[in-house]
Amino acid sequence: MLWHAPAKLVRIMGTAAQPGQGPHSGQTPLRPPAHPRRRVKPRLEWNPVRTSSGGADVANGGPVEHGFPHLDTVRASITALYKRLSYDTIHTFATSVAPADVAFADTDDLHLGAQRVAREMVRHYRLPDARMIIGFREMTHAANVELAAGPEYFIELNDRFRTHRRDIGAALAHEVMHVYLHRLDLSFPGTRDTEILTDTAATYLGAGWLLLDAYREDAASSQKLGYLTPEEFGYVLAKRALVFGEDPAIWFTSPQAYTAYTKGMAQARRDEQQPPLTAAGWAGRRRYAKDRRYAQDHHAPGSHLGAPYAFTPDTRGPLRVSFPCPTCHQRIRVPVRGRVRARCALCRTVLECDT
Repeated sequence: MLWHAPAKLVRIMGTAAQPGQGPHSGQTPLRPPAHPRRRVKPRLEWNPVRTSSGGADVANGGPVEHGFPHLDTVRASITALYKRLSYDTIHTFATSVAPADVAFADTDDLHLGAQRVAREMVRHYRLPDARMIIGFREMTHAANVELAAGPEYFIELNDRFRTHRRDIGAALAHEVMHVYLHRLDLSFPGTRDTEILTDTAATYLGAGWLLLDAYREDAASSQKLGYLTPEEFGYVLAKRALVFGEDPAIWFTSPQAYTAYTKGMAQARRDEQQPPLTAAGWAGRRRYAKDRRYAQDHHAPGSHLGAPYAFTPDTRGPLRVSFPCPTCHQRIRVPVRGRVRARCALCRTVLECDT
């Protein structure tokens, strides 16, 4: 059985796409796969942490993780989005979900409110002919979704959302993104990496700021939704902000979310300051020059361990260097010949380089 206990169901109707108005202009609409994969139940991780009398943070999965432990997977997720959706489609998500559209007061009817918020997520992700059926029940995770051929998808939310309604939008941002990626047939090997892809996609496409805003701490407890750390959510939001000129900080109701966003922005800025980009700092440029000289003298790769760039000897032409695009993280390869201007073929970012 789908539910272990009776749950009231609410059907969320998506607006059917009109002819010629698919979610991606000039591309195949997001219809269910012709041969759907076996049904799976992606689960939204929920980490409610309570402080014990001894002062140690304990939770379902341990303390809230911080820092950037999944940064490589997050960057790979951004690259995968650009490859699967294209530059033009990514830029149809230039406007984020507005706070007013997902606001949920304690006085609102639970099921009508869930219907309204889920409909907004379906609209934002431009999912044609998608109907969400939502129920509430007791469970360990915050939420899960039953992925099938569609057009109906079953979403279960933890009973805790009955009294913590302001976070329903965050949970639905993640679960409806699962449906979006399912229709794209986009996933990573392994459940954990696919969940990181889902968090990253929801955030980069304008709905995941709700997941970061659901991270809150006080003297007695803390709460976090999703598989990314707060700083990683901040990083993806910052990458989005740099592309679209958006400032999500004005929407945060959680002070901890704002702090995580500033740390994520600092990391995103560092991506733009790596050699051979001209914005690199003095120490980075000096190290790059040393590695370049070694590669030229020995006709072999000369980058130091952990360097984002790599030199490629070419017997038929000049030495070449490859490095990740700071926007989409697709690797770019250019000749080593001083100042050059490169354009990423994937995200169309123009980069000033000193090779």
